[in-house]
Amino acid sequence: MTEQEIRLDHDRAGRLGLDEAIFCAQKRPAQIEVILDQVLAAGRSCLLTHLDPAHYRGLGTSQRSLLDYDEVSRTAYFNWSARAAADPEVGIVTAGSSDVPVAREAQRTLAYYHVAALPVFDVGVAGLWRLLERIDELRRMPVLIAAAGMDAALPSVLGGLYGGLIVAVPTSTGYGVASGGHTALNAILASCASGLVTVNIDNGYGAACAALRALGFVRRVAAATPTVAVAGGDGG
Repeated sequence: MTEQEIRLDHDRAGRLGLDEAIFCAQKRPAQIEVILDQVLAAGRSCLLTHLDPAHYRGLGTSQRSLLDYDEVSRTAYFNWSARAAADPEVGIVTAGSSDVPVAREAQRTLAYYHVAALPVFDVGVAGLWRLLERIDELRRMPVLIAAAGMDAALPSVLGGLYGGLIVAVPTSTGYGVASGGHTALNAILASCASGLVTVNIDNGYGAACAALRALGFVRRVAAATPTVAVAGGDGG
């Protein structure tokens, strides 16, 4: 029955520029194994998210040999090859070190598509000087991803300091009235910093996909813009 439960979308990259990612939470190891076999048979690669260590260890040896697994972000690349390092195009900022797993999910998603990121971690508003030390670096990035829990003040602060696209990720960091990230989400939605966009709680993958869509749009515009030749004078 396992194969009848799975129907992969191999054409998604052609439509959207983004492959289908395999969300592994609630999937049985047998389902994941069938998915990976189908990906390999099609000669493709894939990104796996929310792959817990126990599920990773439960996969067959031959499949694990083709996986690049990161336990912190719970992501894996299957049948994937790295490329030479490129200059960062996206800044990834976290309020605290507790937000790093979500940020790493975003970073790994970008890396799967060979987009390098500039990580700037643990620079939340409790010690704002840490962010100000790095803000000039961040301003060179066309897109920022900001991961923050608790009161999620960081995206709003960035919104007053940085003029590019900010994709905010509310995280479930916090306790009590933080309500598993709902307070952070509401704070971002209520921000007075104009133009912030947000994704779901702990959705580092979704934030990275938003950044990739934005970068893809910028590249398409640049490619379609004609180059205007400037005639040189004779100085006379």
